[in-house]
Amino acid sequence: MLERFFINPMALNSSKLVKKDSLLKPFARILKRRYEKSILCELEFTNGEKKLKDVVNQHLYYGLHRTETGWIFREKAPNAKSIYIYGDFSYWEIKPEFALNKIGNGDWEIELPFSFLKHGDLYKLWMVWHTGADERLPSHVRRVVQDDKTKIFSAQVWDPPTAYTWKYEAPPRPTHPLIYEAHIGMSSEEEKISTYWEFKEYILPRIKKLGYNAIQLMAIQEHPYYGSFGYQVSNFFAPSSRFGTPEELKELIDTAHSMGIIVILDIVHSHAVLNVKEGLSQFDGTDHLYFHQGEKGYHPIWQSRCFNYGKREVLAFLLSNIKYWIEEFHFDGFRFDGITSMIYWDHGIGVDFLNYEQYFNENVDEDAIVYLTLANKLIKQLNKEAITIAEDVSGMPGMAAPTKDEGIGFDYRMSMGIADFWTKIIKTKKDEEWHVGDIFFKMTDKRNEELTINYAESHDQAMVGDKTIIFQLIDKEMYHAMSIFTPNLQVDRGIALHKLIRLVTLSLASGGYLNFMGNEFGHPEWIDFPREGNNWSYQYARRQWHLADDNTLRYHQLYLFDEAMLHIIKRYDILKGRPQICCQHISDQVLAFYRQNTLFVFNFNPKQSFVDYSISIPEEGEFKIVLNSDLAKFGGFSNMDNKMTYATFADHQSNYLKLYLPARTALALRKKK
Repeated sequence: MLERFFINPMALNSSKLVKKDSLLKPFARILKRRYEKSILCELEFTNGEKKLKDVVNQHLYYGLHRTETGWIFREKAPNAKSIYIYGDFSYWEIKPEFALNKIGNGDWEIELPFSFLKHGDLYKLWMVWHTGADERLPSHVRRVVQDDKTKIFSAQVWDPPTAYTWKYEAPPRPTHPLIYEAHIGMSSEEEKISTYWEFKEYILPRIKKLGYNAIQLMAIQEHPYYGSFGYQVSNFFAPSSRFGTPEELKELIDTAHSMGIIVILDIVHSHAVLNVKEGLSQFDGTDHLYFHQGEKGYHPIWQSRCFNYGKREVLAFLLSNIKYWIEEFHFDGFRFDGITSMIYWDHGIGVDFLNYEQYFNENVDEDAIVYLTLANKLIKQLNKEAITIAEDVSGMPGMAAPTKDEGIGFDYRMSMGIADFWTKIIKTKKDEEWHVGDIFFKMTDKRNEELTINYAESHDQAMVGDKTIIFQLIDKEMYHAMSIFTPNLQVDRGIALHKLIRLVTLSLASGGYLNFMGNEFGHPEWIDFPREGNNWSYQYARRQWHLADDNTLRYHQLYLFDEAMLHIIKRYDILKGRPQICCQHISDQVLAFYRQNTLFVFNFNPKQSFVDYSISIPEEGEFKIVLNSDLAKFGGFSNMDNKMTYATFADHQSNYLKLYLPARTALALRKKK
């Protein structure tokens, strides 16, 4: 039965990846081997007769479930000597009658009558092994709450009297996702942890009005330390109770769908929190139930646990987790965090990926690649419209190529080098040294088989210890010179470059675009979650929306530009076409390209404005301005008459436009109908 899945060595050169990239030819055999491994692993799960979506159901077996006659609880703990369930129902005493029964294959089980457990009750496990015992939270727990006084986490029975009723179908998948990266807890103006309900009521309408068609929610999987930004997960099946109830999260997603917005989960399957009592680490007294044994199972930088993707039980756990979030909460896709750490044994720490050999040597964890391939297959089986995004800084070939083409299967890869590029040139280059050729190359440099998500900055650049683009450009002037009534040359420069950077990053994207919550209007300062070092303050773990709404502040002008920029991109479906360079004048610092019948012109020159600047254009006719970053309402100086039309002229069978290009200005023009 398996023979048909083994690939003829004579067919090595038939790989679509190799055909698209001849530099992969020496590694064709390795690509084929990885593909075969994923096929064989899939067959182990499905026996060649079913689909992955039909067989990965750990979340329906393990954990606490209501049956027709009572409750049933199951757990996997092969090394355990005995397990007890205890909690409110047992007055937090460990009693023999609440011991789980060993049922084989490392599984344990107990049945309880309805009267023993009710909605809202707290409980835990007492895990006993040969050399010790300790409390644990169930591996598949769906609700975890923290006591306000003791700060101790407990599992909670979640069985509301009425299930949430979904009201809206998910909107069609956007061809080019415009993603608003958001954190529920810090989305409020107030110095507190915000909620799913507040986000639904107050933030979703903003996102809709700005024009984003996708939301990427961070920190949804439960995590013990709030300041980890959600990247140190303890309970993979539990939506964070800090922000509210599971039903409130469902209502948020349902409401987003009603607005035509898809919701992507920022999922963390790259590692797990080190915590023992709250998480999976040393769950049954061993360090290798879910993770690599010994030093290999510990991430040296993140201080977390590294999954063993070679174990079928681990794959089943993670794949079931994906199915759970799609089916239970109607998420429309996933952004997979930390893929570089997953697929290299050295986690990519301090590595510059400079040659193809680095993708095909013994440093690559092929089991992790198999897992990611199966994850993408499963997601498409569950929802063919779902979106998957890879956060991989290494540029692994095939990461965002279809599995049918022997790729790993992601729809998009995060173009992570762009944010670093902007940070580097802002910090190290004088304005006169900004090279428009380098800018164009960096925005468009990608593998032929890939679509990428461009972003000028994400949450990473907003964290304490780093600086957002606006903070790098304006610095301390942000504290006293952001009024429209307070002229300031440094602020003028920062506002102008902020707009140019974002527009060129978006308009040259191949797949989509991402913005972190608040960065669209140049949110001041940084993000710093409550911690001992800041006296547990929420001052910097929030978003100051009033700055964007105050039309006497420059923040408001950036907010308006972001909305106008997205409107143009969506209205003319800009990301559908390929950019065609019209002008790339290095010394003038002028860049122009034509895309989807739209001419984009950028003058990065800090001092020189140009009169009657000639730019070649693929077609003739009269053109009008549809976006002008220099408008006063966007924080510019309105140096141009936006109502003017510009007629092409011919010269040696080419068409040209002559434009006035103010310094530090971007324009978009379209042909008049």
